[in-house]
Amino acid sequence: MIKNSLIIPIYKNESGIEALITELNLLDEEVEDLEVVFVVDGSPDNSARELDNLLLKKNLKSQVLILSRNFGSIAAVRAGMSEARGKNFAVMAADLQEPLDLIKVFFRELEKDSTDIIYGERNSRSDPFFSRISSILFWYLYKKFIVPEMPYGGVDVFGCNKEFRNQLLAMKESHSSLIALIFWLGFRRSSEKYDRKKRIHGKSAWTFRKKIEYLKDSIFSFSQTPIVLVTWAGIAGVFVALTMGSSVLYAWVTNSINVPGYTATILIVVFFGGLNLFGLGIIGTYAWRTYENTKKRPASVIMSKKEY
Repeated sequence: MIKNSLIIPIYKNESGIEALITELNLLDEEVEDLEVVFVVDGSPDNSARELDNLLLKKNLKSQVLILSRNFGSIAAVRAGMSEARGKNFAVMAADLQEPLDLIKVFFRELEKDSTDIIYGERNSRSDPFFSRISSILFWYLYKKFIVPEMPYGGVDVFGCNKEFRNQLLAMKESHSSLIALIFWLGFRRSSEKYDRKKRIHGKSAWTFRKKIEYLKDSIFSFSQTPIVLVTWAGIAGVFVALTMGSSVLYAWVTNSINVPGYTATILIVVFFGGLNLFGLGIIGTYAWRTYENTKKRPASVIMSKKEY
């Protein structure tokens, strides 16, 4: 019988697979009826082969799902959760920057039925300076515009019970935010503080560009802020136009116009033309996301599955 399922997305983690399996074997000794679901998210390295070689030698109850291409970490997590067989679930990254003691706390609290969803709240992080600054900025904007309940350090690791998992998987929307959905669903929430460790193996695939894309997905899926900003910009533009129009009318009445206002006309046309295109871009983004969700395509495609 499987009681606890741990889902781990795998992408460019070949150099750290051995250390990861070693740590998971220690976790298996302390967590009752554990299975680990590895989701290889179209990784271009030999992560899948390394997993197969090591798991054949270890007594670790596990599944390896190989996706047909790189669908992204959110899709990989959803695929792993859908195939996991436990009654309690946890999600963590493969880089071992989150302590496995945190996973033990998750499963212990879920087993006590004291919470439906529990997430890790970082006290500190041992990341490079630029990565640390970009993450602070990312999660600040996330908290400011999307999820006010979000802790300042963000959420990278969480656990939940089966009822919450089922509701989370029932959300079929594409180009969305898994973390925002966690807070949107409600249920009984709790958190556990921890210190994020320094990365030892490999290089993070969570680049600044991916953070921006994820932030965009989150904003356009959970916030009307861009539409509100365009609306207020339009109101401000009308006010500016009325003010300038009144000035021109006054100048015409008093015969103060001696030179045609070519420069002012061009500036006004360029400004409002750019503002119009900006607004159309935002509206188009919402329309495209609506269209994407009508396609009902799966979030990911599992190419193969193997149990150990």
